[in-house]
Amino acid sequence: MNHINLIKDNIDNLTTLWKTAAIPLLSYHQNDFLEFSQIKNAGWPNRLWFREDITEKDLQQIQETIEKNPGLVVPYWDIFGSNSNEIFEKNGFSIRNQLAAMALKLDQKFMTPNILTFKRVLNEEDAKTWTDIYPLSFNYVISKETLVHNYENVKYFLVHFEEKPIGTLALFQTENIMGIHGVGVIPEMRKRGFAEEIMKFAINKAIDADCEYAQLQASALGKGIYTKLGFEDLFTITNYQLT
Repeated sequence: MNHINLIKDNIDNLTTLWKTAAIPLLSYHQNDFLEFSQIKNAGWPNRLWFREDITEKDLQQIQETIEKNPGLVVPYWDIFGSNSNEIFEKNGFSIRNQLAAMALKLDQKFMTPNILTFKRVLNEEDAKTWTDIYPLSFNYVISKETLVHNYENVKYFLVHFEEKPIGTLALFQTENIMGIHGVGVIPEMRKRGFAEEIMKFAINKAIDADCEYAQLQASALGKGIYTKLGFEDLFTITNYQLT
């Protein structure tokens, strides 16, 4: 694995997804060194990010942008080797969570047990179902409008077990990279191997799309599954919020 390229690909896929989701809702903005996407009445993407390392002099603009747009989360990638994250920690930001950026070289498809069925979200009714069950897996809301305006750009899937919607998945391709996002299983259906089957479906879809790598950002809850499937760590994302 060429880690430098994969790190860039991981960040590109993630930030392009935030931008793509927000543009149709007129919710993407760029300002000097920073970019942000904030969709009203939703918890996602609602991120403020930057491509280059930051210094103390950048802090004021970051703080002012967040004060004008409350609720923005600032992802910090630990790739600069500068400890610039301390700028946040010394200035009223707290850690919301940490994610492991991971990549998998795609070579062969997985056999799947086919216990689950996958339905691509292409209408408003399915978009509503997807956005209703998503917060049961994640502690934030994605608006139905976000899905409705992005059917073509982002592949959203509803996951069913015995005809009941039990999970979510989103796939977003940038060049030869497939970003796997929003893999969730509702709490009462966990510990049955469903998340692993969703992941195998996603990886197989990425291979069908002629992608070279699958990329994702893992919470502590999901990381074990991804490692088992062959994903390797690239870097850590620390999400900060202004308290």
